Amino acid sequence: MSTLTYFQIYDLLNRPRHLWLVKIDFSDLNLLNIDLSECNLAFANLYRADLNWANLMGANLNKANLNMANLYEVHMGMANLSGANLSRANLTRADLVKSNLQEANFVEANLSRANLSRSNLNHANLSGATLSRTDLSKSDLSYANLSNADLYKANLFEANLTNAILRGANLTGVDLTSANLTGADIYDAIMEGADLTDAKMPYDIK
Repeated sequence: MSTLTYFQIYDLLNRPRHLWLVKIDFSDLNLLNIDLSECNLAFANLYRADLNWANLMGANLNKANLNMANLYEVHMGMANLSGANLSRANLTRADLVKSNLQEANFVEANLSRANLSRSNLNHANLSGATLSRTDLSKSDLSYANLSNADLYKANLFEANLTNAILRGANLTGVDLTSANLTGADIYDAIMEGADLTDAKMPYDIK
């Protein structure tokens, strides 16, 4: 992992795009409003970094460490976060439209009111995550772990939840219109007021 001085970081971030920042160490740094769009941050260490309102559109964050990072209202549409660690990160109101989040770790992360529409969350771990009023419409959540997640009034319109784990999840008021829950584990899930119109369920709801 590369270690840079603050002067080197300032100089680096003011160079012409697109930056090659593979394995860079930005842990604990204040990077508010920073423009890292389309930069290569694969395997980067962004542990507890403050990235409020940052622009990471189209960035490559494959297997990056964003554990406990502050990503409030960050722009990460079409970014590659496959295998990234975002456990306990704050992604409130984040834009993650059409992002690759396959096998990403969102354990106990806050994704409330975030936009993850049409994203790939195949095999992602969202156990204990907060996803209240989150837009997950048309996203691929097949084999995702959503156990004990809070999905209060989330939008899961036409979402693919094939073989997803939803044990103990709060699905109160969730829009599951035309969603596919074939093979999903919904044991102990709270589904009060959920819209199941045309949804494919794992078994008949009595």
